Amino acid sequence: MEQFLVEPLFGNGPVQWYTPTNVTLWMGLSIAAVAALMVMGTKGRAVIPSRSQSMAELAYGFVRKMVEDVAGKDALPYFPYIFTVFLFILSANFLGLIPTSFTTTSHFAVTATLALAVFLSVTILGFVKNGASFLSLFWVSSAPLVLRPVLAIIELISYFVRPVSHSVRLAGAMMAGHAVLKVFAGFAGALGAAGIVPILGVVAIYGLEVLVSAIQAYVFTILTCVYLKDALHPHH
Repeated sequence: MEQFLVEPLFGNGPVQWYTPTNVTLWMGLSIAAVAALMVMGTKGRAVIPSRSQSMAELAYGFVRKMVEDVAGKDALPYFPYIFTVFLFILSANFLGLIPTSFTTTSHFAVTATLALAVFLSVTILGFVKNGASFLSLFWVSSAPLVLRPVLAIIELISYFVRPVSHSVRLAGAMMAGHAVLKVFAGFAGALGAAGIVPILGVVAIYGLEVLVSAIQAYVFTILTCVYLKDALHPHH
């Protein structure tokens, strides 16, 4: 599990809140990758797009359609924030697949910060847009009257559990996949000439991790859209 240790970039002293670490470095590289794709890759705005421009346009159209389909057209003003979250998680996941790199999204502190930002944003937005009627999200009017208070408590608990499940899902998936890769790589080194079997396993798992990295970014984003929909339309 040493691949998940947070270490200072300079020296061997204790890690303080202001200490540049490997997490800081790879988060910065993730932001730089997003900027390179969306700014440098699209600055030409060619009619016949380059590869980078095509990737940027595909990502833009994919997330915009997701926001519109899940949360409705009135959610489009919040599309830039959702798109930014999607690109950051996607780039962090993919950069973490580079050998000797660091996967920032395998740390609960990072994913919890992203999830709490979404949770607080949609909750504040829900009250700003709907006032006290936002609380109708927890009142299941279609259920029998005697069950409504019980369901309201369940809905309230599930609502406050959202940032936990939102963040643990992403961090757990990334940590588990990388740990399994390390285990198979250790088998390959220990078995010597017979290590071809674990090496093939590493190749297969690596391909699966590429898919998981994209899926986890998608899942985090679509859940954000669902939570935004609840904030904009609590009566539905």
